[in-house]
This record gives sequence, structure tokens and C-alpha cells, in this order.
Amino acid sequence: MTGQFRGPRSSRLEPSARGLRFTPYAWAKLQWFCHRGDTEIGGFGVSPRNDLLLVEDFITVTQAVTAVSVKFDDLAVADYFDQQVDQGRKPPEFARLWLHTHPGASPTPSGTDDETFGRVFGVSDWAVMFILARTGKTYARLRFNIGPGGETLLPVEVDYTADFRGSDFRGWEKEYAANVRPDPMWRPTFSGGGKAVSGGRGGGGVGVGWWGDGDLAYEDWMNGHDPMGLL
Repeated sequence: MTGQFRGPRSSRLEPSARGLRFTPYAWAKLQWFCHRGDTEIGGFGVSPRNDLLLVEDFITVTQAVTAVSVKFDDLAVADYFDQQVDQGRKPPEFARLWLHTHPGASPTPSGTDDETFGRVFGVSDWAVMFILARTGKTYARLRFNIGPGGETLLPVEVDYTADFRGSDFRGWEKEYAANVRPDPMWRPTFSGGGKAVSGGRGGGGVGVGWWGDGDLAYEDWMNGHDPMGLL
């Protein structure tokens, strides 16, 4: 699928008055990944076309992780996007919700989180950054990039009216083993509040966010994969 996108990036987002919601399955999976290791874990939320702020699944891609950073593999992201399009989904359903975990107590986004959110998702008309901390605390921020733009914090809840298809510990473990690559040389130092503040190979600084300089940009994929006005 190739072709240069030239239309408006609009997805008719209609935020629920209840904010960002998770199905019991998506919440259970995200909690499992959050507690699986001592690093951050990142991925994308998948939503139904008629309810874009309802997370039905949390899907990871190949990533290098530390206690304070996640870096997605650019080709893995492109493959994930292609697979979702092949399944009949449009980008607002699988590429607008950036979900990741913090291994400490605080879900407050770091400076790298904020920079990554603005740089990578600033090309779409809207996007959400969501963070789950090990303590169960959450942070969700919706950003609009059309018109004058703007941001707002979202409440977070689990929608227990949605069907729960049951946990899949074996499948989640297989996905973790295939996609999550902790840096074995990383040695984090935690603050009193449980937030990793330093570390590295021999005590260096914090890591970089995903899609660093030179990686495949979000807009590169969008511009080359919109033959049917998917955006």
C-alpha cells in the first residue's frame, strides 16, 4: 500500500463524558505487563470505530526498555500499522492511543514522555498519552492538534459493562518474550517516591524515548499508507 496522503487528518473524535475507558480484558493485560518486569513497557491501544476512547486491547511491538525509557523498533511499528490496516482498521482505531507503564509509584509523565508525545503524535489531529504506574495510579492526557489546538486531562476507568473474554497469561507471556528487550546493563536508582531518577551502564543518565533521531517518523508511515483516506 503506497501513495501520498493529501487529505485532512480528521477522525471525528467524540470523547465520552467518562473519559478514557478500558475493557476488563485490556485493563487486565496492561496490568500484567506493568508488573511483569522492572522496566517501562509501551504499546498502542486498539479501539472500536464508534468509541475511540474505549481501549479494547493493548498491543506491544518490539522495543528496547529500561526503568525510565521505551524505544520502539521502527520496522516493528510499521509492521503493526500494516497489520491493523489489513484487518480493516483505520489509524484512529489503532494509532492514536499511546499507552505505557512506569515501574515506580508515579504515573506523572517525564520530560522525555512529553517531548515524545508532542514530536511523534503532533502530526495527527488528536492523540492520547496514557501512563499506568505500578501502584495502579494513572495519567491520561488528550491533545488536539487541529484549529487552535489544546490539551485536557482525562479521567480513567474500567468499563465493566464490556464483555470479559478472560485472561490469557500464556499469550501475554509469549508476546512479552517476543517484543520486550530489557537492557541487562541498566541499573536504576529510585527516589523516595518510587520513581526511577537515574541509572544506566555504570550510573549514566536516563535513556531516550522511542523513535529517536533517525528512526522512522510517525508521519512517514502516515504519508505512505493512506490510499483510501484512512486518516
